[in-house]
Amino acid sequence: MGLVKLFELASRMDRVGVAVTRVGLIIVLLWIGGLKAFHYEADGIVPFVANSPTMSFFYTDPGNYKSHMNPEGKLVPENRSWHESNRTYEFAYGLGAVIVLYGLLLCLHPWLPQAAALGSFLVFVMSFVTLSFLVTTPECWVPALGDAEHGFPYLSGRGRLVVKDAIMMGAALVTMADSAKAYLRKRAAIHSAARVAVSDKEVTTSGV
Repeated sequence: MGLVKLFELASRMDRVGVAVTRVGLIIVLLWIGGLKAFHYEADGIVPFVANSPTMSFFYTDPGNYKSHMNPEGKLVPENRSWHESNRTYEFAYGLGAVIVLYGLLLCLHPWLPQAAALGSFLVFVMSFVTLSFLVTTPECWVPALGDAEHGFPYLSGRGRLVVKDAIMMGAALVTMADSAKAYLRKRAAIHSAARVAVSDKEVTTSGV
């Protein structure tokens, strides 16, 4: 197979790419949203929420989270109790439910593309909000603990996790446009069928 043939094959993969993008978003949203029901995941998002000017009010004591962080896989009963009183888990349950809802909306693309388009738009907004954590959350950057490589542009583990939402934003726009086009095609087909039905009725009536 020549180079041109390979490019011709690649040029026809756009529909497959959109489908894979949508499936990928659905998997991520349902999986990550579902994990919000578990304590370790709820603990992990605390720095983002506690430092957010638009979300910190969900917690009862956002200013004291640093001394109560649990390493993943480790149970510290005192910290668990603090998170319970801080409403850490209640917020995570709500957030997880919202994320799962977005994923389910995307699943409706074959039947209700307008709902899927709305879901994609909401994912775009959610990803934009997540990226704002790079500005509001100090833990997104390597701390100054002696190494010269700290602060901007040295992303920490949390920062690397957040910056990936730039891809989520783009993917959400792609699936939103695709679902919107599907809805418009479906709407046009319905209107066309309705016009044909009216026209046939008029012809029948005039014939009588």
